[in-house]
Amino acid sequence: MSRIIPRNTIWTIPNLLTIARILLTPVFVMAYINQRFDLAWALFAVAGLTDALDGFLARVLKQRTRLGAMLDPLADKCLLVASFICLGVQGWLPKWLVVLVVSRDAIIVGGLALLHFWGVDIKSRIHPIWSSKFTTTSQIGLVFFVMIQKTFDLSYPAVQSWLIALTAALTVVSGVHYVLKGFGFFAEEEAEKGRR
Repeated sequence: MSRIIPRNTIWTIPNLLTIARILLTPVFVMAYINQRFDLAWALFAVAGLTDALDGFLARVLKQRTRLGAMLDPLADKCLLVASFICLGVQGWLPKWLVVLVVSRDAIIVGGLALLHFWGVDIKSRIHPIWSSKFTTTSQIGLVFFVMIQKTFDLSYPAVQSWLIALTAALTVVSGVHYVLKGFGFFAEEEAEKGRR
């Protein structure tokens, strides 16, 4: 007879997979620093699999938690930011793209903190937007593609240039989308305070 996991517990299988993905980030960086690019690629692939698996299991096992909802995007950002910085330092990705990706995430995190400080209920009102999902997918795809090329000594510059352009465009679109939504929440909160 299977044990029923309480809905409010934090030690669910999806949450453990997400935490494992966060812990894989420094290991990925160390493998990269030590020029173990094959290991770095494998770790990134494992992290990507856990990203897909934890969301699937959370739905199937009905183990969605508030902690998981916060940790999952954090795990993605930690791994992707670390990956883009590593690839940028190595010269495998243009530095302007690295700055763009890191700046977008910094603006989003800073904006969420500011909204929370302002009194906006971000837990119930902030949800992933379509452009953000596409952005994350394109960023993962670009890192994966570059790592595969370097690991197996391949070269597809035209495809890489196309992926860089797509990733840059989606990063800008999703960043602007979040900024506009944030200003909208500020305006709504100010209007709500004025009516009190």
